[in-house]
Amino acid sequence: MEIIQVVGLGLLATILVLVVKEQKPMFAFIISTFAGIAIFLFLIGKIEVVIQVLEDLADRSGIQPIYLKTILKMIGIAYIAEFGAQIVRDAGQDGIASKIELAGKVLIMVLAIPIISVIIETVMKLLPA
Repeated sequence: MEIIQVVGLGLLATILVLVVKEQKPMFAFIISTFAGIAIFLFLIGKIEVVIQVLEDLADRSGIQPIYLKTILKMIGIAYIAEFGAQIVRDAGQDGIASKIELAGKVLIMVLAIPIISVIIETVMKLLPA
């Protein structure tokens, strides 16, 4: 029951943040950030398993590895941007958080260009000349 551990850590961190926030807001932010990082590190093992399964499926289906790697990079960018934006938002900096999210979206679009190009080329080949 790993989710119980994650929720327990989250609840413990929340209680500590609420207790410390009034007198030491900087410590409250640090506690919150470390709790988020701890949860993220806890999940890395699970993410590795998912990536391995996707790589095995791609190998069996004949999908070129470059496409899977690109998609995994896109997913990674989305998660990291969201994680970073939430930490910055917790610090009360909504404007910077929005910029982090925008940067993540732009980077995902840049990575998507080769995949979109292949899709368009494939569709063009299927259309009668």
